[in-house]
Amino acid sequence: MKRCLLALCAALLLATVSAAAGPIQYQVTGPVLEVRDDAIVVQKGSEKWEIARDKATAVAGDLKVGSKVTVYYTMLASKVEVKEAPKTPAAPKKK
Repeated sequence: MKRCLLALCAALLLATVSAAAGPIQYQVTGPVLEVRDDAIVVQKGSEKWEIARDKATAVAGDLKVGSKVTVYYTMLASKVEVKEAPKTPAAPKKK
């Protein structure tokens, strides 16, 4: 009985922690190519990553072109458009 109760409590704890974690956080590291009020452009290999930012974005250190940075970000949907699935034509009736 104690093991069953302990297992149930552990499962509830893990479920609570997973739900509270929120969206997955990603990161990109590289030199800064451009700094704007609304975005930071980072070079990652041969790609340029433009990551949006606002006044709430925390910056630790002196953010300037040429600095090596690690930017942490999440993917957040701003709009979702649902398209109707195409209707399949009815199969012809066999005679």
